Amino acid sequence: MRKLINAAFKQYHKLRYRSLKRFMDQPHKVQRRLLKQLIEASRHTEWGRTFNYRSIRNHEDFAKNVPIQDYESLKPYIQRMMHGEKDVLWTGQVNWFSKSSGTTSDKSKFIPVTRQNLKHCHIRGSWDTMTLTYHNLPNARQFECKSMIMGGSLERFEPYPKTMFGDVSAIMIQNMPLVGRPFYIPDIEVALLANWEEKLEKLAKAAINEPKVVMIGGVPTWTVVLFRRMLEMTGKKNMLEIWPDFQVYIHGGVSFTPYRKQFEEFFPGDQVAYQEIYNASEGFFAIQDDLSRDDMLLLLNNGVYYEFLPMSEWHKENPEAVPLSEVQLGKNYAIVISTNSGLWRYVPGDTVIFTSEYPYRIKITGRTKQYVNAFGEEVMVDNTDKALAKTCQTLNATVADYTVAPIYLDETGKGGHEWLVEFEKAPRDMKAFAKLLDQNLQKINSDYEAKRFKSMALEQLRLHPLPEGAFHDWLRSKGKFGGQHKVPRLANDRKYVEEILDFLGQTTS
Repeated sequence: MRKLINAAFKQYHKLRYRSLKRFMDQPHKVQRRLLKQLIEASRHTEWGRTFNYRSIRNHEDFAKNVPIQDYESLKPYIQRMMHGEKDVLWTGQVNWFSKSSGTTSDKSKFIPVTRQNLKHCHIRGSWDTMTLTYHNLPNARQFECKSMIMGGSLERFEPYPKTMFGDVSAIMIQNMPLVGRPFYIPDIEVALLANWEEKLEKLAKAAINEPKVVMIGGVPTWTVVLFRRMLEMTGKKNMLEIWPDFQVYIHGGVSFTPYRKQFEEFFPGDQVAYQEIYNASEGFFAIQDDLSRDDMLLLLNNGVYYEFLPMSEWHKENPEAVPLSEVQLGKNYAIVISTNSGLWRYVPGDTVIFTSEYPYRIKITGRTKQYVNAFGEEVMVDNTDKALAKTCQTLNATVADYTVAPIYLDETGKGGHEWLVEFEKAPRDMKAFAKLLDQNLQKINSDYEAKRFKSMALEQLRLHPLPEGAFHDWLRSKGKFGGQHKVPRLANDRKYVEEILDFLGQTTS
């Protein structure tokens, strides 16, 4: 029976792929139509009246009427929406809000998730992911076997209990279509547990008792923790001894590059595929559509109108964004989104480069606030991920997590970078690792190479290995353990580095 169901879904996904092809072939037409729909749907809202949406006919009008927004400028509107006010940023009342956990900051961001956004962006993005999985894997069995999801948790907003907030993954799980639920583990009660350590144990028990799992989705950092626990509980050598039919790991949230080696050890051989998605609190933006490539297809028909800020505009008071039709390949942009959740010309903070047109594909390069540019080196997360992965491969090491910050000018008049690295498998020679890591970063980033020339401006990076579990303990101390929480890879100041080192000093003493 399940084989027949899976065969039926294969045919369904073939039909769905045609709709994806439409925006691949006509990207600008689709985006222009979407902008018109978003504007028309919001003309009567407070925001629409304030910025004269009735006068907007095209992108130029839109950019002229509405300035670029950050969270602080939208926050007063969102707070009123959380208290039950209607027709503020989007039509009607909004009852769901995703709690952004992209950084370890104590301040949380709450992103509205309207009914339209949930259905036509996040859930549609999940169906698009399955469509592209079946397109790439003719033997896909997601609707014949089981898949596993690792989600966050939900809470009621005390001042207005009709409002619920939590990780976007938890909102999606809570609202999962009934047709999909029989094909997923664990049950919703376990999936939405707030206590991560309790959830981890229950997830592991559910997983080892279901051998027919063929797919799992989750942030690599916490998926590794789950897999280790499962192997510890069963005494097995790798995950294929627990899930012999496993086919695909769907990942996002952080770069997979530093984790690939660990996953290849979890799943030896070549039967497992790895598919990247870009599903943020603000929307489901992109999916890896060709598993032979390392970029993702930008989704243009799911309620998100895109603009892009060139790097030269990132820190200007009145930045100017360009539409999709004007982007250039290989150039760093911060994404700007207007969505069916009421985010208008909003900058989430993620940075991307375009790798192809027709279809438009992107790679995530980092965040506007996660880079090191204290000396003009313009180092992005994509650079450090690649340099670290290459170094680990050469010296047979494995990294669990890391963060990087500048070392400011000392008495020699030179600066540098400090790397806090937690190793899963440490290199034999830490000095040799640091030297090769520095060399690899120079090969990847020409600006860093120029500043490192004969150590005239920057000294060789300093490597500070951390004890096992250090990053997880630090996250736990901040109440940010589990779910979508992650360590900031790069910072242009020493806040996180000093905080982590201070925390480790306190716990050691």
